[in-house]
Amino acid sequence: MKNWIPAATGLVAGALAATVFFADFSSGPSGSATNENANKTNAEKVYVPYGEHDDYYMLSSGGHSGQLFVYGVPSMRKLRTVPVFTPDPATGYGFDDATKKMLGGFTWGDFHHPAISETDAEYDGKFVFANDVANNRIAAVDLKTFHTADIMSMPNMGGPHAGTFVTQNTEYIVMPTRFSRPLGGDYASLDQFEEKYKGIVSMVKFDQETKKFDLGYQIMLPPWSYDLSDAGKKVSGDWIVMTTYNTEFATTNLEINASQNDRDYIVLLNWKELEKKVADGQYEEINGAKVIDPTKVKGSIYAIPVAKSPHGVDFTPDGTRFIASGKLAPLMTIFSFEKAMEAVKNEDFTDEKFGIPVLPYDKVMEREVDPPGALGPLHTQYDDKGNAYNTMFISSEVIKWKIDTGEIIDRTPIHYSPGHSSAAEGDTASPDGNWLVSLNKIAKDAFLSVGPSHPESMELIDISNDKMELVYTNPVDPEPHYAQIIKADKIKTIPIYEKDEKRPNSVWSQEDTRIERKGNEVHVYGIAMRSKFIFDAKSKRPDELTVKQGDKVFIHLTNIDLDQDITHGFGIMDYNLNYEVQPGQTNTLEFTADKAGTFPIYCTNFCSALHQEMSGYLLVEPK
Repeated sequence: MKNWIPAATGLVAGALAATVFFADFSSGPSGSATNENANKTNAEKVYVPYGEHDDYYMLSSGGHSGQLFVYGVPSMRKLRTVPVFTPDPATGYGFDDATKKMLGGFTWGDFHHPAISETDAEYDGKFVFANDVANNRIAAVDLKTFHTADIMSMPNMGGPHAGTFVTQNTEYIVMPTRFSRPLGGDYASLDQFEEKYKGIVSMVKFDQETKKFDLGYQIMLPPWSYDLSDAGKKVSGDWIVMTTYNTEFATTNLEINASQNDRDYIVLLNWKELEKKVADGQYEEINGAKVIDPTKVKGSIYAIPVAKSPHGVDFTPDGTRFIASGKLAPLMTIFSFEKAMEAVKNEDFTDEKFGIPVLPYDKVMEREVDPPGALGPLHTQYDDKGNAYNTMFISSEVIKWKIDTGEIIDRTPIHYSPGHSSAAEGDTASPDGNWLVSLNKIAKDAFLSVGPSHPESMELIDISNDKMELVYTNPVDPEPHYAQIIKADKIKTIPIYEKDEKRPNSVWSQEDTRIERKGNEVHVYGIAMRSKFIFDAKSKRPDELTVKQGDKVFIHLTNIDLDQDITHGFGIMDYNLNYEVQPGQTNTLEFTADKAGTFPIYCTNFCSALHQEMSGYLLVEPK
């Protein structure tokens, strides 16, 4: 993997896949650094023996599936698909009462950027947050259960592609918009784009005790497109940065019209200062949100010129710099936070855009890094040795370079067209510096054909030595956007849901099961246990549920098998209904019995040797 293909496109690299990747699969790293992988073959590096576990979780966006994909690193084995923004019939997500309400009627989402909750700029393993670009939603997944805890819709937004990311103590989850729109959802002609349209950043709070979102405030910005973002660390902890494109205000043919200017901007925002002003009442309420104009708050917003059409912008682990990647001008540009603050203090501005002071590029920029032949830099990750790693979308490679000097240390081909990458703890104040995963948009010819649309791929790279080693590739469901890799021991999952006899609608013994009718509503307080459902223990047939056509039925089901991994499903034939109850959990299924007839009920999640026998009947008497 040490031969670099100059400016290779995905098509060129495709022809070389077998030679480049499979030819040296058994070779070990050649770097001089000493580590536990130094004398292992690549196959040994990814092998996790039976009974042992991976060192890391990788939490990856599921793209337009709307779901969260969970992998183990270094094995790269997929552990779970966690339903977030899209119904999932396998688990009944979106069918039971609680998750159906959370989804709010949407049947798909576009999830790009996961963000793990942080304490002191370190992943704390409590929650992971998700963005829905398509429907302006944010979600929180509880990492104790790997279940979605809450989803909130955000007003005034136009696709939160630039989120999610969190401030260093998870004070806020920051959600900048991609598309500008008239505020309040009003109609305005595209001829009025520059005057009537606005960009928005949503500053979202999350209560970790109640597991509920709240919209803190929103920041009103010019009608540019906001691509990617990051929050500062330590000295820069009160600030956030965002890349912009389409500073030309193009409304059609953006591929051409939004790439006319030589430079676009990084927006630098002081969220702490804006928070104070909102608390003082200096905001306008628009569509139920507190919206503040940062140009009216001195010292809160600045623009910095950057190479045209930038993509990623990422603070270094110590928070003293931020690095932007210009995908059309193939540069990685290092900016000094200290120099930016000095320019702010001295009011050293070169221009003003939409009331935003523009800082002098040559005084704030430390250096431009321009690897020869490298095309399409998208995203930066870090190790623990002062190095940065950039994916190159067009030349299909990863570049390793020194932050302090800009020196190119190494480069390795990727198969193919990498978007983001994710390093172990790579977004934190102290990266681990051993693994990097490249999330690729194309895997042409690398795997068995599944038709005209080929799999995407993830590729695992050993970065623990001077030279990078591509050690493993695996196909993934479409489409990997971004991921974060967290130490496995930081996530403390629970084996079962805690038994709570005061929990609403729960029952914990066969004797307490019952069916209650309230007018045309039928409430079932039942249990699931190996290997039967009990709806009413006092009935002649306790696993029979008889209702009348037109009844509204509520099935409150508690899984009283307090043993980890004994999950029960509950499916009703011909009613398009299925949901699950995990050990110790109570869940409610609500539906209208609009079809008369006889409908088998059965457990849809294998639970015991008598799983087949875990069944019953829904009998719907005709009108």
